[in-house]
Amino acid sequence: MINFEYSDALQRLPEQFFVKLVKTTQALVKQGHDVINLGQGNPDMPTPDFIVEALQKASTNPLYHKYSPFQGYPFLKQAIADFYQREYQVDVDPETEIAIMFGSKTGLVEINQCLLNPHDKVLVPDPGYPDYMSGVALSNAEAVHMPLREENEFLPDYEEIAEQDLEEAKLMFLNYPNNPTAATATKDFFDETIEMAEKYEICVVHDFAYGAIGFDEKPQSFLQSPGAKNVGVEMYTLSKTYNMAGWRVAFAVGNPSVISALELIHDHYYVSIFGAIQAATKAALDNGQESIRSLNRVYGERRDAFLEEAANIGWHGGSASGSFFVWMPVADGHSSESFAKLLLEKTHVVVAPGNGFGDEGEGYVRIGLLEKPERLREACKRIDKLGLF
Repeated sequence: MINFEYSDALQRLPEQFFVKLVKTTQALVKQGHDVINLGQGNPDMPTPDFIVEALQKASTNPLYHKYSPFQGYPFLKQAIADFYQREYQVDVDPETEIAIMFGSKTGLVEINQCLLNPHDKVLVPDPGYPDYMSGVALSNAEAVHMPLREENEFLPDYEEIAEQDLEEAKLMFLNYPNNPTAATATKDFFDETIEMAEKYEICVVHDFAYGAIGFDEKPQSFLQSPGAKNVGVEMYTLSKTYNMAGWRVAFAVGNPSVISALELIHDHYYVSIFGAIQAATKAALDNGQESIRSLNRVYGERRDAFLEEAANIGWHGGSASGSFFVWMPVADGHSSESFAKLLLEKTHVVVAPGNGFGDEGEGYVRIGLLEKPERLREACKRIDKLGLF
């Protein structure tokens, strides 16, 4: 049997952070332990019935049994434009400013291949979603890390970035509401971002995966700031907004040249998403306002339950303005990994160690609000028995 050598691109890929976490968790479950898994980002609630019913109905349409148009059906692009106008008062041209994608992870990785050459620089949040680095590695580009610190409300400080890095950077990733810190961004921050991006001609990619989930106020879209489409795009997935993670459907909105680049690479990688899924996605965007409000209520109740019980056991300092995560400091004397390992082994509570999202994540763990309130409270009670706080 010949063992064929991986390409240089594959050998550059970082280790998938969550693979090890999933395997460890599954092993405990197989051993019969009652595991409270707060370590992953997989929505635990089902897709709303009206979306499933739309898929069922559309799947009988023979039109959708054929290849879909490579760049998606016009009816879905129009629904996306209508969604942005209704939700954010942003005008979008459905023909030139929208690209339909196989989940936002696909777009976040591919955008590097669309715009970068080897050794180009990319501004990446630290801590941040690990797959930003996957796209950087595949493109053989160079990541410049932007620290997200609590004293700056987990927003990057552009004055902290070296002038040479700003001059040489071609791409920048942002993500608010933020994974993993659960921070949100203001219009003023996005205005500042656009001013900086215009000065240095940097393409901004705003990962708006958790755009529907905000507790104190509605999360701000990057495109709501004047000039946003001049300098970048926003990527929106239905995975979190409508509990459609397994459906693999998302879209990018914004700068026409970037949209054109994304559609070009998709033309070579894919045909398009199954037409019935596109029809169901239109139904979600057109009629999902109440389901979004319901989702926010559920996650709000979970956040409050967790933070209240955490405070009861003396675990303070958590951050949770948006997304379905809480960013918590570790107990004194522990690193992110030692704390997560202790919780896993002694309490069978799974949390994600913060250093898995970047060096600046050291000292924190990410809690997923993906269990019912009583289970979140139970997790804190188990942790309390360790006497850490």
